[in-house]
Amino acid sequence: MAQDNSSRVTEFILLGLSDREELQLLFFTLLLLAYAMVLLGNLLIIVTVRTDPKLSSPMYFLLCNLSFIDICYTSVTAPRVLVALLSGHKAIAFEGCMAQLFFLHFVGSSEMFLLTVMAFDRYTAICRPLHYTAIMARGVCWALVAACWAGGFIHSMVQTALMLQLPFCGPNTIHSYFCDAPPVIRLACADTALTEWLMASNSGLISLVCFLVLVASYALILAKVRARVSQGKWKVLSTCASHAMAVTLLFVPCIFTYLRPAGTLLTSKYVSVIYTIFSPMMNPLIYTLRSKEVKESMWRLGKHCRAF
Repeated sequence: MAQDNSSRVTEFILLGLSDREELQLLFFTLLLLAYAMVLLGNLLIIVTVRTDPKLSSPMYFLLCNLSFIDICYTSVTAPRVLVALLSGHKAIAFEGCMAQLFFLHFVGSSEMFLLTVMAFDRYTAICRPLHYTAIMARGVCWALVAACWAGGFIHSMVQTALMLQLPFCGPNTIHSYFCDAPPVIRLACADTALTEWLMASNSGLISLVCFLVLVASYALILAKVRARVSQGKWKVLSTCASHAMAVTLLFVPCIFTYLRPAGTLLTSKYVSVIYTIFSPMMNPLIYTLRSKEVKESMWRLGKHCRAF
């Protein structure tokens, strides 16, 4: 669909979570606290893992990378929405909108791949303990993390390319607090049926396939430890439970959001709060509260800091 430059949308208006003025301060306070918890909690995990030689196993190496991804993921959306709530300025340039969409999918899909790798790590440690050191060597871990980032980059390039080929000539009001494919594609001045299905196949299937792989890995782990009657069995179950909780918070809302063509379901913007803010905020609590080693290391780190 050809169009001249004068009819092209140059900016979008993000309506946010609500247009009620009396709720803006409440949303700002809640989001600011959540973002602060994301930063502090995940930075604490990174510092703890990096400074304690006892936390040198592949599981903690991957957990450190997950915390870094969570910081990046929330930082794609949270700072801008906080500024918008405080200043009332809701406009975002077209280029800025596309950049936000790109980095959101880049980091978000990288996290999905990384959680899948973490499940593989737990499966190997529990079901193939004699080969664990060889399979999850440090070089292999680095290669797996690099593959997660590369997979996220490829996915995001495809998603952004599909969006950029669409014409936008008005309206320019986005019923969300950040730029994402489902709310933005509804504003295109063209038939988007094919593009919607391609995007659903891209983002939705990635979410679904990774989720099914994770469920299968946990099922295999549980089948392996079911016959064991020992203290180690409960430790395995506790670890799997914490991972399953983190997986559910991220994947279920993403499947709901992306595994369907873009529609008019405005509740999607509230569902997106779960995987863009709530999930990265809860990950440090889920993993640290379930890990005795991390809690002991944090305690030693705190004592060391107080000594200075």
